[in-house]
Amino acid sequence: MTMFLVPAVLLLILVMVLLLRPFIFPAKVEATSRRQMNAAIYREELDKLEVERASGLIQADDYEISHAEMRQRLFQDTNEEDDRSVMGSTKKTIIGLCVFIVLLSSGLYFYLGEAPGVIASNAEQPLSREGVDKMVAEFAAKMEKDPSNFKGWAMLARSYRILGRNEDAAKAYERAGSFIDTDPQLLSDYADVLAANANGNFAGKPLELINQALKLDPNNLMALWLSGTASYTSGNYKAAVQTWEKLAKQIPPGTDEARSLEGSIAEARIKAGLPSVSPSVVSGQSISGKIELSSDLKSRIKSGDIVMVIARKPGERMPVAVLKTTITDFPMSFSLNDSLAMNPSAPLSQLAEVSIEVRISKTGMAKPEAGDLISNPQIVKVGANNVRLLIDQVRQ
Repeated sequence: MTMFLVPAVLLLILVMVLLLRPFIFPAKVEATSRRQMNAAIYREELDKLEVERASGLIQADDYEISHAEMRQRLFQDTNEEDDRSVMGSTKKTIIGLCVFIVLLSSGLYFYLGEAPGVIASNAEQPLSREGVDKMVAEFAAKMEKDPSNFKGWAMLARSYRILGRNEDAAKAYERAGSFIDTDPQLLSDYADVLAANANGNFAGKPLELINQALKLDPNNLMALWLSGTASYTSGNYKAAVQTWEKLAKQIPPGTDEARSLEGSIAEARIKAGLPSVSPSVVSGQSISGKIELSSDLKSRIKSGDIVMVIARKPGERMPVAVLKTTITDFPMSFSLNDSLAMNPSAPLSQLAEVSIEVRISKTGMAKPEAGDLISNPQIVKVGANNVRLLIDQVRQ
């Protein structure tokens, strides 16, 4: 705001100086008034009349009459108020103009607001959901009048997908026709929409679209993720691991996406019965082993219960790493590594040993609840690969 006010005030001062210059810098030579001009003209006329009388061009009687008329007119014209006094007081005029200009400019400023601020606020004002819906509706109406614009239908489909209107998005992708057949990203998006509409089922056209996208671009990130997800949901965990590990090589390490993907890979490897640690992970950075369940507690578990393997720094309550997965057949394999760290700046691999325990929860909540099935915590070295955890207690 200061950056605006300073030049505004300077500009106002400049304008006022220009407007008031005649009052601030008066002329050095006093201007001739109308009365003085009239007197000078009549004096010149009287001199001419005197010359005419002296040269005999006018009679004495005519001279006296003309001279009397000129004197009378001179008296009338020079008897009125001098026009230089109409201006009034110079000081009052300056003060009046200054007050008027300041009040006018201040009023306009506070009414309209700071111009750059108004522009910036208008530019930064987020578009409401209603505004977005209106724009998309207008675009859809426009496309109905131009059904052969396949590129436009693809754009409309992506708009619907962003808004979460998957059914409308699927219809728009279908009307995009052959335009999407050579675009792996659009094919992947279309497959994602169809799978979402089918409650996560990739069978049929979604999988065909994913395979078509990977044929065009084997490294397309969206297509790789969907392909791995399709394999995982169909129970082909080994294929999911292979696809997701290929995807992991293209994602910058240490990002939220990379950590999330590594967790999914670890879970898929457990369900596939593969070694818990990928060859790309150094054994000294992980802890792996088996989870066993006491025979007395087997009747207390149900499909959908969540198994949580929790590692803590000895003596502390805050977890260092947590693995969450659904129940499979016991004994279950598990693996904890840096990809499951709660804080990326404090990974598991920086510790020499940790306290590790396992808990089966109905809700998957981080806070333990009554009825959870738990194991005794045990101290293990980071890098151990034959840890045995036995769930044999019920939390009261």
